[in-house]
Amino acid sequence: MHEFSSAFATAFRLIVAFDPTLVQIVGLSLRVSLTAVFLSALIGLPLGAAVAAFRFPGRRAVTLMLNTLMGLPPVVVGLIVYLILSRSGPLGVLGLLFTPTAMVAAQTVLIVPIVAALTRQTVEDLMVEYDDLLRVMGAGPVRTLFTLLSEARWTLLTTVLAGFGRASAEVGAVMIVGGNIEHVTRVMTTAIALETSKGDLPLALGLGIILMTLSLTVNLAAALVREAGRA
Repeated sequence: MHEFSSAFATAFRLIVAFDPTLVQIVGLSLRVSLTAVFLSALIGLPLGAAVAAFRFPGRRAVTLMLNTLMGLPPVVVGLIVYLILSRSGPLGVLGLLFTPTAMVAAQTVLIVPIVAALTRQTVEDLMVEYDDLLRVMGAGPVRTLFTLLSEARWTLLTTVLAGFGRASAEVGAVMIVGGNIEHVTRVMTTAIALETSKGDLPLALGLGIILMTLSLTVNLAAALVREAGRA
């Protein structure tokens, strides 16, 4: 019991003292996850809105695919991205494997289906109210998407926050494509796994506390956004 108490105390001291190793790991984690979420929003928001707003051949198949990919196993995504970026893969010449860029790519692949599928559901519900109005206005595809995304902005912000929460907690895919290299690709989740296996509980606990705080902050922000949208 004393050992755990000592580890917690040391973990809090690392956080309060802004331990350089801890700060570097947290900074890289945020940079990778925020970049992945930004790219996922750029792709997933208009994609989901387009699937909801327009009728085209294969629409049901696309909807089913997006819903299915929401549960895509992270290790499978990591393996696919690894094969694409490996030396013998189609993008191997870029030398991106075991870099933060590869980690961003893996997280983006994971998050895009989540953002797109949730956006599709939100916009599809909104179309019940706005479909006739958009037809009367003669809105083209771009204006239709802009109007729907604008009207659903509060709900969609919650969707983006959910994507960030998924990205920040991911470990399997980033471990495979990043390699968990110290000072290069080591993020909070991979560092916690490594430090725990090494028995370095203070650093693992410190990172765990920060990760939990980040998760709680994201959930609180999502709740506040939902309340703001209802007001």
